[in-house]
Amino acid sequence: MTAVVDGSTRVRVSSVLNRDTKQFGKKYLFDGEEDTCWNSDQGSPQWIHINLDSDCNVEEVQIKFQGGFAGKDCCLEAHNGEEIQKIMDFYPEDINSLQISFQNSIQL
Repeated sequence: MTAVVDGSTRVRVSSVLNRDTKQFGKKYLFDGEEDTCWNSDQGSPQWIHINLDSDCNVEEVQIKFQGGFAGKDCCLEAHNGEEIQKIMDFYPEDINSLQISFQNSIQL
């Protein structure tokens, strides 16, 4: 399986904790380090928007929340042309371990 998100992927986030992008910015979403993470400010909704630039087949999405900071009501959506399509709702556990929230094949 090949990762479709890399350093050139355009990513936007709803907010960054205290606007401190050096410590909590979106660059930490995909850096692979155990001791870094993106932190959002408080409030709802919080979101991550990933622009893949070209069509691809997504087979798996993995999400890891810090213990004590997990989302409660989450959903995976895909933008297909002019519409945003809800793929699924998910309810992550409040633990600091990898959670596979979506494992299927969808053409984006």
